[in-house]
Amino acid sequence: MTYLESAAEFYTQVAETPEVGLCCVQSTPLQLPGLLIPLQMQEMNYGCGTTVHPAELSGEPTVLYVGVGGGLEALQFSYFCRRPGAVIAVDPVAQMRQAAARNLQIATETNAWFNPSFVMLKEGDAFALPVPDNSVDVVAQNCLFNIFEPEDLSRALQETFRVLKSGGRLVMSDPIATRPIPAHLQQDQRLRAMCLSGALTYEQYIQRIIAAGFGQVEIRARRPYRLLDQKNYGLDQHLLLESLDSVSFKVDIPEDGACVFTGKMAVYTGSHPHFDDQAGHILSLGVPLAVCDKTADKLAQAHPQAIMVTDSTWHYDGGGCC
Repeated sequence: MTYLESAAEFYTQVAETPEVGLCCVQSTPLQLPGLLIPLQMQEMNYGCGTTVHPAELSGEPTVLYVGVGGGLEALQFSYFCRRPGAVIAVDPVAQMRQAAARNLQIATETNAWFNPSFVMLKEGDAFALPVPDNSVDVVAQNCLFNIFEPEDLSRALQETFRVLKSGGRLVMSDPIATRPIPAHLQQDQRLRAMCLSGALTYEQYIQRIIAAGFGQVEIRARRPYRLLDQKNYGLDQHLLLESLDSVSFKVDIPEDGACVFTGKMAVYTGSHPHFDDQAGHILSLGVPLAVCDKTADKLAQAHPQAIMVTDSTWHYDGGGCC
C-alpha cells in the first residue's frame, strides 16, 4: 500500500468516525456575526491552523478548497462568497465528501444566510484539480499537502499554480519541522497520514512554493503545533513541529528572486529626513517599514550604520514594499 492509499484509508475512517482533536488546531476559531459552526464540523476540523483570512476575500472570489474535511472552512469561505458554486471543495475520499455534505446541510439550520448550493463538492485530488486553467481566485488547503512526499508536494503546488488566475492566491496551513524529520518517521505511513511525519523544514517548504512559480509569499502565522518526544518517537532529542499559515501569490518572480515577507521591518536611523536606496525603497527617519526578507538583507548589508532591520515576527498582513 502506498502512502497515498494509506492516507485515503485513514481519512475514510475518520470521516465515518470523527477523531476529535486529531490535528490539534492552534488558531482561534473564526468569529463572525451570524456564523455558527455545527458541532459535527468542529469535531471534524482536521487542520493545523486556518486558511480563512478575511482580508484575502474581498470581491466574492471563487475559492477552490482542496481536501474538504468536515466542511468547516468551506462554510467559512461561503460567508464571504454567497453565490452558488462560489466555493469548489475537492476531495478524493467519497466518505469525506458525504460527511461534508451532511454537515453543510446541518449548517443551514443555524445559519440563515447559508445555502448548500454555495459549496460545490467534487471528486478529485491535489494532482488533477477538476477545474480549468486560470479559473479561480483563491486555492486553499489546510494540513493536507504536508502528507505528500516532496516531489508530490511540488506536483500539487504546480497544479494549484495552473488553476489560479494571474494575481490569484494560494492560501495554506501546514505543519513544518524545526529540523529534518528522520527517515524512520517519514516512512511510517500512519504517522504521515496523521500529519506528524511528512513535514519539511521552513526553508524547504518555502523553496518548493517558489519553485512552482509563485513570486511572492507572505507568512500570516507561525506557531508551535506538536512535539515529537524523544522516547515515544525513537529520537535522539525532542523534535518540535510548527504550524505555518501562508499566502502565495501567482505573480512573476523578480529577477533578483521571489519576495518572502515574514514580518521584518527596516528602520532608517540616519541624519536626514528620508533615505532612498535608489531601488524603490524610501524610508522615513525612525518610521519602521515592512520589507520582504530579500530587501531586509540587502539594506542591512549595504547600510549597516544607517538601517536597522528587525527580526521576523512571523506575522505579516500586507503593506510595506519588496
